[in-house]
Amino acid sequence: MPDLPPSRSLLEATLSQAVRDKATVSSQGVPLRRLTHGVTLRRLPTHADDRGTVTELFDPRWGFHPDPLVHAYTFTIRPGVAKGWNLHQRHEDRYALLQGEMELVLFDPRPGSPTEGEVCRIVLSEHDRCIVNVPVNVWHADRNIGTRDVVVVNFPTIQYDHAAPDKFRLPLDTSLIPHRFPEGTRGW
Repeated sequence: MPDLPPSRSLLEATLSQAVRDKATVSSQGVPLRRLTHGVTLRRLPTHADDRGTVTELFDPRWGFHPDPLVHAYTFTIRPGVAKGWNLHQRHEDRYALLQGEMELVLFDPRPGSPTEGEVCRIVLSEHDRCIVNVPVNVWHADRNIGTRDVVVVNFPTIQYDHAAPDKFRLPLDTSLIPHRFPEGTRGW
């Protein structure tokens, strides 16, 4: 047992060094995080029966995003790996996660944005599917926080330009973004 002043109990000594958790959801279960300006989320309910499941991924009638569906692709991320930091100047990403658990970290460097300089962390999961957009000129990184491959479908707002890709990169450990990934995170 550690040496304690006679007036302090072990409980008092440990609590004096502890940090209280901050609330992450309201009493109604609504996330308290502030989304990066221009980011929208739409829940994608998964309907299950004895044959399997079905999840609608994108329907223009939802009014989720003003840009039409023009291109779609899928990507995976292995456990313990991050992809990023990436930024697009001409298009938005629109992610729908199909499998796994992924942390989407956003950093807003846009001058005059209400969320300029802020980091936003969104956890995407196959247990609560949604579609989320990443606005133009917002840095983002995707990190697998689960134990199996993450599978994501992206519906970017423009087709991929093979001659001049709309992708800019920074290293995961850049000092320009005030976010640190856990020790041992691999990727680029």
